[in-house]
Amino acid sequence: MKWISKVLPLILLAASAAYGNDTTHVKPRLRKAAPVEENGGITLPAGFKAVVVADSVGRARHIVTAANGDLYVMLFRIKDGHGILRLRDTNNDGIADQTTAFGNYAGTGITIKDGYLYASSNKEVFRYKLNEKQEVINPEQPEKIVTGLIDRNTHNTKSLVLDNVGNIYVNIGAPSNACQLEDRKKGSPSPYPCPLLDSVGGVWQFKADKLNQSYPEGIRYATGIRNIMGLDWNQTTNSLFAMQHGRDNLNSLFPEMYNEDESAELPAEELFQINKGDDFGWPYCYFDWYQNKKVLAPEYGGDKKKEGLCADKKKPVYAFPGHWAPNALMFYTGNQFPEKYRNGAFVAFHGSWNRAPKPQAGYFVVFLPFKDGKPNGEYEIFADGFAGASREPAKSRFRPCGLAQGPDGSLYISDDKKGRLWKVTYTKK
Repeated sequence: MKWISKVLPLILLAASAAYGNDTTHVKPRLRKAAPVEENGGITLPAGFKAVVVADSVGRARHIVTAANGDLYVMLFRIKDGHGILRLRDTNNDGIADQTTAFGNYAGTGITIKDGYLYASSNKEVFRYKLNEKQEVINPEQPEKIVTGLIDRNTHNTKSLVLDNVGNIYVNIGAPSNACQLEDRKKGSPSPYPCPLLDSVGGVWQFKADKLNQSYPEGIRYATGIRNIMGLDWNQTTNSLFAMQHGRDNLNSLFPEMYNEDESAELPAEELFQINKGDDFGWPYCYFDWYQNKKVLAPEYGGDKKKEGLCADKKKPVYAFPGHWAPNALMFYTGNQFPEKYRNGAFVAFHGSWNRAPKPQAGYFVVFLPFKDGKPNGEYEIFADGFAGASREPAKSRFRPCGLAQGPDGSLYISDDKKGRLWKVTYTKK
């Protein structure tokens, strides 16, 4: 039996090479195991299912898909030295098995248009040329499109969207609740006119292909907007739409006028259709969705009913209850979902922190049907269960933040708390 001692090592060596232990020629594919929980822990309407594309990627903010299905993710904080991820699913099971990272900055905004990936920090807007594989050609050398954007501690994220004629739109949020001299301090006055509106509190327009534009070179496209995170271009109306975060503190600043229930539900989270030159009234006005009108803010002489100068400010096309925190807006143009979803709006509500003593709300994705470019009916909750057992920011499991449509018509959702990403598909035919 001496031959066994000589031949067996050769057999084992051959087997080892065949099964990929020779790393010189075979690269193991590394992937995170998908959670076993149904739909990655969220609930969906009948006929829909979700898979977890990736988990714990970092604080995933806005997301966008390339023409080949690659998912690009903007991180809110730098992770492992980078702020942008590209996730690729090579075997079409919905789960990313290749990840690359680039960009030495973090932020919120990211989008793709005409062969370029656009991304924003809180101060600048960059773009990267994509190759035929939808990969960034020079990840370490982006073109700088806009510089010097105002970056303060509050409402400083820069959401992005492009139109069809070469313009890029950037949110410049107001670092304030209601333009008080001392923000959120009871009794502190709010000057008129609000001095912040000379440089913040609206949407600015820049050229998408012009390098190194300074902030003053931009056009103030719309004003009177406290803060926007959800932006999208509606192809049906060929116009900009946005979701505003409404103001806070009606009860704590004016307890003699607003009780806790009113302060929890007001003002509305507003869906805007934005045209050039529009003024939506912040900080002088807020939208009362019970009365279906804009009323004067108490800082400017409001009594909960008086319209005053707000009668001439542009109203929203739809209003949601207060303090749900809309962080993403996306019009669905795919063919995979049933017909009722076509050209309707998905909104990711990040979830509230300031509705006490009423329960906190949001922490879900809603769908709002549209017809002929206008809301047509009431919203419905599409994806829920993100928060888990507690709808409180610190205790919630996930907080939905970004939305994207895949080339196959799937819906992608990001979470910016633990960094989970879902792919939602329709399976019931």
